[in-house]
This record gives sequence, structure tokens and C-alpha cells, in this order.
Amino acid sequence: MNNSVRKIGILGTGNAGQTLGTKWAEAGYDVVLGSRNPRQHNDSKLPVKSLKEVAEFGDVIVNTTPGEVSIDVLKKIGEEVINGKIIIDVSVALNEDFTLTYPVESGSEILQQEFPQTKVVKTLCTMTSTIMVEPSILEAPTTVFLSGNDSEAKEITASLLHALGWSPSSQLDLGDISTARAQDHFGKMYFTLTESLGSANFNIKVYTEKK
Repeated sequence: MNNSVRKIGILGTGNAGQTLGTKWAEAGYDVVLGSRNPRQHNDSKLPVKSLKEVAEFGDVIVNTTPGEVSIDVLKKIGEEVINGKIIIDVSVALNEDFTLTYPVESGSEILQQEFPQTKVVKTLCTMTSTIMVEPSILEAPTTVFLSGNDSEAKEITASLLHALGWSPSSQLDLGDISTARAQDHFGKMYFTLTESLGSANFNIKVYTEKK
């Protein structure tokens, strides 16, 4: 466990939020999920509070809300709460026809522009939630990507990925937050592969030239 991060606030109570939260809780982190209507989640295994309370709680904020509403969600929480915090953005903004809501910039870039005092890191959005927390169920090690401007924020994110089962060698730093576009734009390939394979339990591996 990274000693500087003990509390994780997850925005969203859907499959990704619940799956990630459960795994991090098992790894020893204090995890709280955020919902617009926390009273509707009495059956949750993890504590559920309001979105603002969760953002205040977390050393790190993990955004699993739908990407097309994420900016509005964070605006309602307020800059005074999220300024200075790391936001790990797992979301992809999609329209009803599965086209990208933001066809040029990524949602993560826009989050960073809208909230310049935060440290946005994009990761985990190129796979289903099962693989996010159980990469070892695949036949061989695969690759998880990171994009972000702040090196310390990416180091902390890397440690949280390691707690999910992603070894350092499986993590590929793509560069600054503009590279999050590539992660978002993988969405079309992801849905094409899902249909072709008849399963979402897959991921990709980046190989480099032998030295």
C-alpha cells in the first residue's frame, strides 16, 4: 500500500465502481462509494455517501461516472473540494450509438482543463471491470495504460494498479494527458472485439522489439 494514500473515494456505484472498490478494500484501503442517492444503496458491501462527501473523503478520487456527465458531476461537487486532488479517470464518454461524445479531445483532457488545480490520470478504460481487478485470469500478462501530466500522481496511480494485480512491467505510461485520447478512442476496437469474441474478458498486450 502506498503510505501517502489510504483513502479512496469512488464517484459512482455501478459495476466498475463496486468492482474496483471491493478489490481495493480487500487490499487494505479505506474505500467509500459516491452516489446522488446514497440511501438507495443500503445493500452495498461498501459504504455509500453523497458525491461531495466522497470527494472530501478521498486522498484520491476515482471517477467511474459516465464520461458524458463527469464534468457536470465534478462541477456540482465544487472546485474547493477537488482542487489539489488526484482524479483517476476510468470513464469513457459515449453517445447512445456508442460514438464518442468528445471525438477530438478526451474527456480526461477536458476534466484537466476545467479543473486545472487537480491532477488527472487516465487509466483502466480499455478493458471490462473483471479484467481491471483480475488481470491474471487471462492466458498471459497484458497491458494497462496511464496518461497524465503529473509524475507523482501517476506514481500513486501505478501503486493502486499494482494493488489490483497489475505488475510494474504490465503498466505503460503513454505520456501527458493528451495521450488519453488514444485510450478513449480504443472504444471502437473494444466493442468490435467484444462482438467478435462473444466475450468482454480480453485485453491487449504491447510488445516491443527485441534488444
